[in-house]
Amino acid sequence: MARKYEIEKYRNIGIIAHIDAGKTTVSERILYYTGISHKIGETHSGESQMDWMEQEKERGITICSAATTCFWSPKVYLTKEKTNEHRINLIDTPGHIDFTAEVQRSLRVLDGAIVVFDGVSGVEAQSETVWRQADKYHVPRVCFINKLDRLGASFEHALGTIYEKLTKNAVAIQIPLGEEAGMQGVIDLIKMKAYTFDGPNGDDVKEIDIPAELKEKVEKARDEMLEKIVGEDEELMEKYLDGKEVTEDELKKILRKATIEYKLVPVLCGTALKNKGVQLLLDAVIDYLPSPTDVPPVQGVDPKDEEKVLIRNSSDDDPFCALAFKIATDPFVGTLTYIRVYSGTFKKGNYLLNTNTDERERLGRILRMHANQREEVDEIFAGDICATVALKSTTTGNTLCDEKNPIMLEQISFPEPVINIRIEPKTKDDQEKMGSSLKRLQEEDPTFRVKTDEETGEVIIGGMGELHLDILVDRLKREFNVEANVGRPQVSYKEAIETNAEAESKYIKQSGGRGQYGHVKIKIEPLERGKGFEFVDEIKGGAIPREFIPAVEKGIKEALEKGVVAGYNLIDVKATLYDGSFHEVDSSEIAFKIAGAQALIDAAKKASPHILEPIMKIEVVIPEQFLGDVIGDLSSRRGQIDQTEDRTGMKVIYAKVPLSETFGYATSLRSLTEGRGTFTLEFSHYEKVPANIAEEIIEGKRK
Repeated sequence: MARKYEIEKYRNIGIIAHIDAGKTTVSERILYYTGISHKIGETHSGESQMDWMEQEKERGITICSAATTCFWSPKVYLTKEKTNEHRINLIDTPGHIDFTAEVQRSLRVLDGAIVVFDGVSGVEAQSETVWRQADKYHVPRVCFINKLDRLGASFEHALGTIYEKLTKNAVAIQIPLGEEAGMQGVIDLIKMKAYTFDGPNGDDVKEIDIPAELKEKVEKARDEMLEKIVGEDEELMEKYLDGKEVTEDELKKILRKATIEYKLVPVLCGTALKNKGVQLLLDAVIDYLPSPTDVPPVQGVDPKDEEKVLIRNSSDDDPFCALAFKIATDPFVGTLTYIRVYSGTFKKGNYLLNTNTDERERLGRILRMHANQREEVDEIFAGDICATVALKSTTTGNTLCDEKNPIMLEQISFPEPVINIRIEPKTKDDQEKMGSSLKRLQEEDPTFRVKTDEETGEVIIGGMGELHLDILVDRLKREFNVEANVGRPQVSYKEAIETNAEAESKYIKQSGGRGQYGHVKIKIEPLERGKGFEFVDEIKGGAIPREFIPAVEKGIKEALEKGVVAGYNLIDVKATLYDGSFHEVDSSEIAFKIAGAQALIDAAKKASPHILEPIMKIEVVIPEQFLGDVIGDLSSRRGQIDQTEDRTGMKVIYAKVPLSETFGYATSLRSLTEGRGTFTLEFSHYEKVPANIAEEIIEGKRK
């Protein structure tokens, strides 16, 4: 089977934004205008095609990233001819910070992104988070300032917040034709034409001349745009400074190059709900966002020699290489594994190698996904995003590749959970099903953890926030028919040390027959927050034989998990094994493991150990008259106010507050603001707990 679309005609893009900026509404319009759906599904009425889970329909938010494939010909809305058709693989991601893993794994496999902003609020807390995530993966992007029909909407204000909080490289290539209730369409500053969108679904697009009364405003905006674009190319700059006309094609060519190199970020505008501007946004995706061949080739390492860097070009001729970026449970076909193909081609029914597990996987069925609908295909090509069914050992972040040309791509890293709850099955029936159901949910979601408390035997689940765990417990009930009781949310505390310390430990056991002997000396020192654990082997002259050193490291790691203050995980520690001794007959791995663990505990107790708590960034939006009460309430919760700002008749408070103090905050804020306040929470960092609170935590743990 031959490739239907050349790889240069592919666009692998995601839609990212703060919660409620209108991502899913933009996605629904894209599906409608590209002909994938014949009716526009609205998020607020629970009919959105991209939000297909029951919980998404009920809550009106996106929880799972949904993938779909659609096709677009630029200017088709004017010419009515499907020429130069491109294939768009689109992923709609969640905006709520509790589902940050969905955004991260999507950005890892995308070539470009549309960042959606609310025309009233501009850049909000989670807009900054998703922007930073896109920066981390070097994803070129275009901005879409949405909801410009709303009362209080301002394109200039929203654009100003992008300049101020995200990037000075933003360049407005459109401005709105009217604002708030008078929003009629958009003005294209490159083509110097205005566009109106009539008809019930905005299908009737007309290209008109710019109204005379707006000429001066448009000329000023165009000059600002021209200066930024021509500044990216010397020849074009000279032409512009000489007063010569810069053509539309020249501008587009330079803007495309600058966007792909992340030197400029085009900004467009419209209102997806009122069907204005989305067709031009699709044109911009084709014009400015990269195809798989425009981004650098993917790099990996040789699984047998991790020092050796391997490269795979976005080409059907290179060996096959793909990354599994998402596992999902489908009620009709079982477990789906979503993959992004970076190079090569593959026919269904053949075998691939999973280089992370060193196991072969047979791809029996390959599906092109449209949210939760599916279409079977026989062959996949470089640049494709698709799903496959029933892979045995593949999880998120695994590399699938040609068996004869193994490569291992960089894994996807996910944040640690910050909140735990105890969960128990309601009946004996539920007990049998709960273990396997939690395991399946854990396979799907890398930020969801399940563990058993060794002391009490209780099952504890961990996640990114109350909403995250709430949804997972709801899914247990609906998808797996498991009824469960849950406890109160518990904060995921950590432990750390402040100073360097040393300790030695001898484990000697003589009890008839062969004894046990292990003797180690270690140094520990604190590492910068977020660095994790580092083990250094400085054994000289065979003081401890090579074969016992991994056992010492294992013992130290196990001791770190149990902590020394209140039983929480001890983090960010460097442990150096520098001396010790062994016995020719009695030494064993188990003896050195026990000695390593005990030495770590003894050293940590001398190194000023303390408890750390997760601190959250909170953004609270309230009517002005409640400002004093809300700030007072935040201060009583150990909150630190960073700043306040005005936002169209509302006040916005930015603060940092310990996670333990945020439980029940939604109810408190409602009562303080007559139900008119809203807030968003996002994990910021870990910080030392004050002494009085640490005592309470330790006491609570002892009880």
